[in-house]
Amino acid sequence: MPPLSDTFRTAWQLYSHPRVVVMLFLGFSAGLPYLLVFSTLSAWLADADVDRAAIGYFSWVGIMFSIKVFWAPVVDRLKLPLLNRLLGQRRGWLLLAQVGIALSLAAMALVEPVGHLERFAQLALLVAFCSATQDICIDAYRIDSADESFQGAMAATYIFGYRTAMLVAGAGAFYIASYDSWNGAYHAMAWLMGVGIVTTLIIREPNTPPRESFGRDPKQWLETALIAPFRDFFGRYGRIALGLLALVAIYRISDITMGVMANPFYLDIGYTKNEIATVAKFFGFFMTMLGSAVGGLAVLRHGLGRSLLVGAVGVALTNLLFAVMATYSPVTEVPVDPEQVRWVSLAWLAAVISADNLFGGFANVALIAFMSSLTNRNFSATQYALFSSLMTLPGKFIGGFSGEVVEASGYTVFFNYAALLGVPAILLTIWWLRRRDETAGR
Repeated sequence: MPPLSDTFRTAWQLYSHPRVVVMLFLGFSAGLPYLLVFSTLSAWLADADVDRAAIGYFSWVGIMFSIKVFWAPVVDRLKLPLLNRLLGQRRGWLLLAQVGIALSLAAMALVEPVGHLERFAQLALLVAFCSATQDICIDAYRIDSADESFQGAMAATYIFGYRTAMLVAGAGAFYIASYDSWNGAYHAMAWLMGVGIVTTLIIREPNTPPRESFGRDPKQWLETALIAPFRDFFGRYGRIALGLLALVAIYRISDITMGVMANPFYLDIGYTKNEIATVAKFFGFFMTMLGSAVGGLAVLRHGLGRSLLVGAVGVALTNLLFAVMATYSPVTEVPVDPEQVRWVSLAWLAAVISADNLFGGFANVALIAFMSSLTNRNFSATQYALFSSLMTLPGKFIGGFSGEVVEASGYTVFFNYAALLGVPAILLTIWWLRRRDETAGR
């Protein structure tokens, strides 16, 4: 066993490598727009008294992240005029996507949702499209810019940057909105995209072999880029392939559906934007990171199957805690001692948020490990993009009707409904546990 000093020296050399450090800033750039078209956007709309059903439909904007696989081959092959000559293919596309995000966020900051909801939705859709394109570019840059020995460290720094940006776009946006306005918050987020833009201008284009363009043998390009990954997957897993894809598709439905209405729920039952920022966003950030760390350790020590099942059950059960909160939250009671009741209500919120984020982080790590286990290294980028797209698409679609459920039946019924949506994931996980010997070594 090497001395502890050697271990620290090796870790420092690894994590201080320029390619690894770069992923911290690119991760920040990738994570910043996500909540701004998801839960933070829902809070702005709720604060503006937008109809709850309309807020639910806005979650469909996030479907862009679920269908990015359809234009990923274009980003991978098409050379942009001028930008390709100045920056290279990866950096050219990356800069275009980042500038698109910044300008779209700035435009949203100039528009009020009430009275301009259609234009507001169009701008949110543009932010999501540019953000999904940025994700494609960053994943490709990470894979192309360093060998396999650096990929783990690059992924770790990317996740840390991504989660930090989500904290800024969550808690940070709430704090700014509390002291200024939602327009001011989105304007500040547009400026923060400068982190990614400056990083893209500084980094070097990775050394990659020439890629086949659209003009050269389109039939061969179609076969390599789109058909071969599908044929490989179904060839390896045969009759159980559709079941595996179904598990990937529905595993996060319960979590995603609940998340659409979480911020409107907090506001509707009486929590302030400052309280939401502090407890649900800032405190929740650390609970998610803890859940992710525990999930990674559980996969290592107890295996992927058990971890996947614990994550599925935990996510469904924490949605039931929200149902209890909707019925009995002390923030809605007439207080005898207002200060005491306020602290009780915040403690209750912290407890529910802790459970939800711990299991959410745990389940996400387990699902990523599961998808990685299904991927053939010969088609890793394409197959993982397909899995990650499928992972969120059903949840985003069903989540679009969340506002309708709340409007029709209230929050208590909605959170029970969200918990029930987790049952198929539990059942399919049990099915996979019984059939996983058939997937071993494939």
